[in-house]
Amino acid sequence: MIIFYIFKRLLLLIPTMVIISVISFIIMQAPPGDYIEAYMATLLSTGETVDEEMIQSLRSVYGLDEPLYVQYWIWISNFVFGDFGASFEWNMKVSALIGDRLLLTIFISFITIVFTWFIALIIGFISAIWQYSFVDYFFTAIGFLGLAIPNFMLALILMYVSYKYFDVTVGGLFSPEYINAPWDINKFKDLLNHVWIPVIVIGTAGTAGLIRIMRANLLDEMRQAYVITGYAKGVNKWKVLIKYPLRIAINPFISTIGWLLPAVISGDIIVSVVLSLQTIGPLYLRALMAQDMYLAGAILMFLAFLTIIGTLISDILLAVIDPRIKYE
Repeated sequence: MIIFYIFKRLLLLIPTMVIISVISFIIMQAPPGDYIEAYMATLLSTGETVDEEMIQSLRSVYGLDEPLYVQYWIWISNFVFGDFGASFEWNMKVSALIGDRLLLTIFISFITIVFTWFIALIIGFISAIWQYSFVDYFFTAIGFLGLAIPNFMLALILMYVSYKYFDVTVGGLFSPEYINAPWDINKFKDLLNHVWIPVIVIGTAGTAGLIRIMRANLLDEMRQAYVITGYAKGVNKWKVLIKYPLRIAINPFISTIGWLLPAVISGDIIVSVVLSLQTIGPLYLRALMAQDMYLAGAILMFLAFLTIIGTLISDILLAVIDPRIKYE
């Protein structure tokens, strides 16, 4: 039954992605003008002359002189076969431009999610078990601080403290000698030495929110009749808590995968800019500002795909973990 359920959900991905692609293309075309006009404005602002024949040639090369529906069909038909188009600003294939950045983004996203879940699960469980204790109040205060402090401000604070008191620069994901070096075991070790700062900064707000959700859900489940009945029958307290209420209380963790995956990438663009991370976020921001439609469109479709895959994973895991949810 689970195989049929997954197959049915996978079939729904096709029309969903088609609809998203149409909406994405409309959003890309919403700002007035296009990259060529922005490029002309940049040339004029520097006092350079604009060659009309060159401008028309660029429009023809990139298909910008075609109607919108023709531009969409060219873009989406190539997209299906792995050709995401060319970046106007960078003058190179989008797939080559986002390749390494995409892998780094996925790597940071995975570590951030694991970090967020691990910390939030443990602290939320402890706060609920020892409700209104010093430990509960302490972690509650930390959680509120985590929600109140913007991530980019936390990044600036960590960078200042690291440089001033430890003489360590924490910006970026690599040491200068490894930025353009080919991948090997030493470069990977260097990445691990730098990745902990962005993971902590990006995961702080999400961890703080999930701690409160975990605590509230677990407290609610601990007051249910089945838990009280388990205690009355003499079942070990920890066995009752871990086997039943905890399984129900972690539902929000699983159900948030759908928005957590793209949020780690797109929701912390400012953090990525502040920390000089070689990830998708800063590239996406630059593409939007420059109206680099094919680059921005490819990243937008990638974020949408992550959302859909995350939602699919959430639904499957919820159906497996929570016995109240049926595959039908």
